[in-house]
Amino acid sequence: MGRAFAAILVRDLTLALRHRSELANPLMFFIVVVTLFPLALGPEKDILMRVAPGIIWVAALLAATLSMDGMFRSDFEDGSLEQMLLSPHPPALLVVAKVLAHWLVTGLPLILISPLLALFLHLPMQALPVLLATLALGTPVLSMVGAIGVALTVGLRRGGLLLTLLVIPLYIPVLIFAAGAVDNAAAQLPVAGQLYFLAALLVLALTLAPLATAAALRISVG
Repeated sequence: MGRAFAAILVRDLTLALRHRSELANPLMFFIVVVTLFPLALGPEKDILMRVAPGIIWVAALLAATLSMDGMFRSDFEDGSLEQMLLSPHPPALLVVAKVLAHWLVTGLPLILISPLLALFLHLPMQALPVLLATLALGTPVLSMVGAIGVALTVGLRRGGLLLTLLVIPLYIPVLIFAAGAVDNAAAQLPVAGQLYFLAALLVLALTLAPLATAAALRISVG
């Protein structure tokens, strides 16, 4: 079982590295969206500092959504997704491997580049650790929840818009509590409540999303 998990993870990471242009798209989108806001709002430090948590998190959410559609698409088209579901290994475990690979090539780069963009938006230094904590807790939730939507729409030719309509409302709690935690940290207010809620969402997503995704894939493939 562990070998199957590792094989799926290594395979998806290898495929992602072979298509580096697709790999860079979400990160470039994230950077471009964040850097456009100072041009639209002006260079005033107070304004940018006030809206920085929301800008970074909305950009991260949209960048994650942009990369979702390809999570199962190529496997569905070449038939390997059906083989995966017919294998003796638990589909939910293999789904976790694919979601982990997706997060490593999309969510992790966003976390690594976010401190630089946060400083560009004049976010106070004391808020940077909280920003990283919210991204570390929130972006895996985005990938897990997004996987359910992708699994439901993988059989549709133009499922991108439907996927967006399905998953964006489910991202709202993550957006509210993550941006709120960073905003509180910038104002030197307590952030433990928001971080605990994000941690609870992550545990809930890790527990339920793989099962729901596997069931949705069976429906789409069947």
